[in-house]
Amino acid sequence: MSHTDNGTRRHPAVVAHQARRTADVQLRIADKITTFAGSMMFVYIHAVGFALWMLFAEGSPWPMLTLVVSLEAIFLSTFVMIGQNRQAAFQQSKADHDFVEQELELKTNTELTRAIHAMTTELHSRLAPDLGR
Repeated sequence: MSHTDNGTRRHPAVVAHQARRTADVQLRIADKITTFAGSMMFVYIHAVGFALWMLFAEGSPWPMLTLVVSLEAIFLSTFVMIGQNRQAAFQQSKADHDFVEQELELKTNTELTRAIHAMTTELHSRLAPDLGR
């Protein structure tokens, strides 16, 4: 497990996922856009911007405003899908990692159980050879 700056432990799949995202410029840009688009600041800026546009920018703001809002919705829905794909890829990566770790733990536990059984059988045969008859 890796550690963060504040000392908390991070899942290895999280660390690998973040490293892949940091290495790709396009993904970093998409992350910044989705972070901003999912914030209240985004809502406030749009509310003020659209209000100012409707009041001062054009005499008949609806055709151009409708076009701008529609185009923005297309791009934002694309960023939502990028975010969903990113989340699905991360969940799959984490699930794969967890599966491998659990399989390894099961194998180790099985080997330990067999070793304990063999030692117990050997001890029993040495310490109490006549009890089994």
